[in-house]
Amino acid sequence: MNHTYTNDRPARARNGNADAGKGGSRRASQAPRCSGGPARSGGYGRRPAAAQGEFAPPRTITPALPAVEGFADLDLPEHLLTELGRQGVTAPFPIQGATLPNSLAGRDVLGRGRTGSGKTLAFGLALLARIAGQRAEPRQPLGLILVPTRELAQQVTDALTPYARSVRLRLATVVGGMSIGRQASVLRGGAEDVVATPGRLKDLIDRGECRLNHVGITVLDEADQMADMGFMPQVTALLDQVRPEGQRMLFSATLDRNVDLLVRRYLTDPVVHSVDPSAGAVTTMEHHVLHVHGADKHAATTEIAARDRRVIMFLDTKHAVDRLTQDLLNSGVRAAALHGGKSQPQRTRTLAQFKTGTSLCWWRPMSRRAASTSTNSTWSSTSIRRPTTRTTSTGAAVPPAPASPAASSPS
Repeated sequence: MNHTYTNDRPARARNGNADAGKGGSRRASQAPRCSGGPARSGGYGRRPAAAQGEFAPPRTITPALPAVEGFADLDLPEHLLTELGRQGVTAPFPIQGATLPNSLAGRDVLGRGRTGSGKTLAFGLALLARIAGQRAEPRQPLGLILVPTRELAQQVTDALTPYARSVRLRLATVVGGMSIGRQASVLRGGAEDVVATPGRLKDLIDRGECRLNHVGITVLDEADQMADMGFMPQVTALLDQVRPEGQRMLFSATLDRNVDLLVRRYLTDPVVHSVDPSAGAVTTMEHHVLHVHGADKHAATTEIAARDRRVIMFLDTKHAVDRLTQDLLNSGVRAAALHGGKSQPQRTRTLAQFKTGTSLCWWRPMSRRAASTSTNSTWSSTSIRRPTTRTTSTGAAVPPAPASPAASSPS
């Protein structure tokens, strides 16, 4: 079995004049393609028109390789196959079986799947397999995984660490809320793969502690959430710095018009695979609206938060989260706040407390769209409104309890 992986794929580089002064940016769509294929503006980037807000999948020019039913059918290094067995991963999930043959061959990939569909190993195994055997220079990683939040960065790192160790690759996690000096030190020591949030990675690049010109494989995980959180300018600036002929993989729970920009600019003839509908609808969620007077809003919120089971509530600002958390604590409700103003150790501790039930109420500022698409289990969503058409800033996603009028289905 041959474990030598190259970046042989349809060339992305534009002609020398187009690249000059642009740092190899892939924005110039007028330049001819080295592969002889159609220009991006008239070929690979063209797709059927879509209604506003909908995502039109790109048209794949090169047929995709067939899906596999077992990891043994993939050209993976033996050490990775051994580690999969050690971790109890016996068969690929659909998104893994469909995308891995193509990503291992160097194709760009556009994959959609909800949480738990196996996206992390779908891109992680391909990235590790194709970089295995290479060694990164100080401050010059070879692979990059961009994620929207610190928590997701840690989850991806934890999931991929045993596989990276099996093929002797070094992983670095670059996120806010942690010591930037320590992260810079890790990069100076050399790391083949970096898992990063856009803001902190940009800070390290601005300090001269990281360069992306050697990155040949780039992954965007939960790209829709990065767009919702306002990271799109940072993401595109980072993508413009990686090798223009490199491989791109974009995985997300939902795909919408915000992601369309990334697809058009940075994916070349991608393999498209989806295990969920485009809208990413959550069919296991019930929605209830409570119309209450302003004076009763606090009491209603406290009653919901004080239920026996765990409760997640979303508010619009960090200040509102902290204020309501303190009010609940004063009322005897075990509550904890989670938002970007907390340090990473505080956030990690809060998540652990909520998971174990030490804290029954968990608060976080979040957009309504992100809240609706991030809930993938059986929940009941309750929105508290005054007796007007304006929705107040408090939305609650709560596991249902029969005793409450807000929800009645079991979790």
